[in-house]
Amino acid sequence: MSTPFYVSPQQAMADRAEYARKGIARGRSLVVLQYADGIVFVGENPSRALHKFSEIYDRIGFAAAGKYNEYENLRIGGVRYADLRGYTYDRDDVTARGLANVYAQTLGTIFSSAAEKPYEVELVVAEVGETPDGDQIYRLPHDGSIVDEHGSVAVGGNAEQISGYLDQRHRDGMTLAEALTLAVQALSRDTNGTQREIPAERLEVAVLDRTRPQKRKFKRITGGQLSRLLAADAGPEAEAGSEESSGSEEG
Repeated sequence: MSTPFYVSPQQAMADRAEYARKGIARGRSLVVLQYADGIVFVGENPSRALHKFSEIYDRIGFAAAGKYNEYENLRIGGVRYADLRGYTYDRDDVTARGLANVYAQTLGTIFSSAAEKPYEVELVVAEVGETPDGDQIYRLPHDGSIVDEHGSVAVGGNAEQISGYLDQRHRDGMTLAEALTLAVQALSRDTNGTQREIPAERLEVAVLDRTRPQKRKFKRITGGQLSRLLAADAGPEAEAGSEESSGSEEG
């Protein structure tokens, strides 16, 4: 009888993390940004049916990169958790922080279990507040850790480069058109620094809009509305670019 090959726990965890990261990197990136009236989700997604962004509860949105079947299971579990908690206690008791903790426990358990492979997903859970200071954005990597983000966050294949681009250009108080244009510019940058064009029909866009009178703040932006928003900021972005190159733009 042969002796089982020994792998140290540290090496096993490193191998599982590398496996999950490679799986996530094969997917398209997405970004989540704060703007003056809420939070916008933007991603390149040619499918009209397999959504990267979804509503979880009244003020909470969900974004995911990686394997669709795995993050769809997590999304459904999050909806069930939110509905049960809101029904049992109060709708205000359903929070992005509570949901992020549930997802963290699930992802962490799967990642540390030797009986199954780690999930190849990276999640973002966002909640829009009454004011911009009340907005919450949490990023959850494959291992179940929680990262509290502010302003902007990117997940997926080219997340590190996109995050650096957003950190330099995102600012508080942006309009929806400005935030959307910035997100598309960040997503359209290739790893070699070149810019490509992403047509509006290949974009999936959704917002948590704090100004909506309804309890449910999540809505999708498609078709003509999306095209108008992208066109609305073309002029101002060009002017901002020229100001930046001359060093006159405020930091």
